[in-house]
Formats: sequence, structure tokens, C-alpha cells
Amino acid sequence: MASAALELMGFFLGLLGMLGTMVATVLPYWQISAHIGSNIVTAVANMRGLWMECVYQSTGAFQCETYNSMLALSSDLQASRALMVISLVLSVLAISMAALGMQCTLCLEGAAAAKTRVAGASGGLFLTAGFLSLIPVSWTTHEVVQTFYRPNVPSSMKFELGECLYIGLASALISMLGGGMLCVSCCDGQDGGGRGGRGGRRHAGGYPYPMGGGGGVGVPGPGARMTSQTYQNPTLQAAGANAAGRVRSTSHSSQSTAPGARKPAAPGYDITGYV
Repeated sequence: MASAALELMGFFLGLLGMLGTMVATVLPYWQISAHIGSNIVTAVANMRGLWMECVYQSTGAFQCETYNSMLALSSDLQASRALMVISLVLSVLAISMAALGMQCTLCLEGAAAAKTRVAGASGGLFLTAGFLSLIPVSWTTHEVVQTFYRPNVPSSMKFELGECLYIGLASALISMLGGGMLCVSCCDGQDGGGRGGRGGRRHAGGYPYPMGGGGGVGVPGPGARMTSQTYQNPTLQAAGANAAGRVRSTSHSSQSTAPGARKPAAPGYDITGYV
């Protein structure tokens, strides 16, 4: 039950992280113009994102323009686009695999080991997706901070951290946390199955000797194994063999006259029910 709860928690955290990463990827609030120094006019605000650049005016007008050429963009912006898109693709794949591998689903019921591996793989994909989305967010944050504190950059060219950077950071951490929970639940399930497999089969108490059940002499206990094998006492066998030899030596003539006589059997006793 604990591993199932961890799987559900990890799945919902991964789903929440994917939604946050999608919002951060689409919206243009990565960089917002800073109103400092001579740039104190707040009637116009500029916003930059991965796909478009927008202008907001105090009159309520909001205009956006997408980047016309992808090859004309800077290398860091192109890399940020690619990493965020790959992170979303991995998150979608991780959600699909988690739906197959979680204990609360009906998929892959006949193969418990494969179901556990699929859940662990989905956790690894969530971890990878969160790490990939964390790279462009941290990169952009570093560039904005470094540009803001450069004295040779004019105030009109300086930007501040946008809301999408905070959303992207939180989403990356949530995705990695959900992936870690899925991986931990997978490991817990495998350890529990191994311990149950090693200790699941035990012999009855007192094996291979019978346990006394209070039933009296000759009554097998509750842990005794029943068998139909006859136990021959070696001492009685030797005594019987000597007696048979003496009989053959003293009554040779009588045995020759009675060809149909049977040889005495070796004495023994049966303790049926004990091993």
C-alpha cells in the first residue's frame, strides 16, 4: 500500500510538473523590461519569450509578434526551445508509461516484474524531463541577472526575471520530485517481493523429526511427514541372518527333503509414519 501511494503521488506531481512546463514554454513572460534609471515610463512594457515578443500598453492594448526566422535567433534561445520541447515530450511519455506500470491500474497484471520496471522507467523519464527543463530556466536567469548588473548596458536594454522563469523552476523541481517518488516506490516493491520470496516457504517445526502433539506414544505429531516406507533394524537383521544360518546348518537334510519349504524372512518392524 505504501508503494502504491508513492506511485500515485509521484504520478500527480509529474503531471503537475508537465503542465507547469507547458505553461512556461508557451507564455512570453521570460524577460520583462526593467523600469529603472532613465527608463521610468511605465506606459509601455516589453516581454520576451521563447516563441514571441510582446508589448503591453497602459491603454490595454497587447500586441505580440512571433520570431520570423528560427535560424536568425541566438544559439541560447534555440537551445532553450529544443530543451523545453524535449522535456514536454519526455513528460508525456512518462505519464503514459506510469499509467501502465502503476499498481492501481489493470494493465500488465500478468507480469508483476514488468509492471514494476515500467513504473521505474517512467520515474526516470520524469527525472530527465525535469532536469532538461531546469537547464534553460537556469541559463536564462543567469543571463538576465548578468545583463542587469552590467554598467555599460543602457537601462532601456535591461530586463528583469519574468513569471515564466519562476513557473519553470517550480515545475522542474516538481517533476523531479515526482520521478524520484516513482523510482523509490519501484525499489520498495522489488525489495518487498524479494523478502517475501525468501521467507515465504518454511518447513514445519521439528523437521525432519516429528513434533509431539500430545497424542500419546506412536501417534505422529502435527509436523510429522507420513510415509509408507518400512524401516529395517540393522541389529535385528544381523540376528535374523545368524539364526537363519544355524537353521540351515542343523537341518540341511530336512531342507533337502522338503524342496518347497520357504526360507525364513528377516525379522523387522514397520514404523509407518516417521522419517
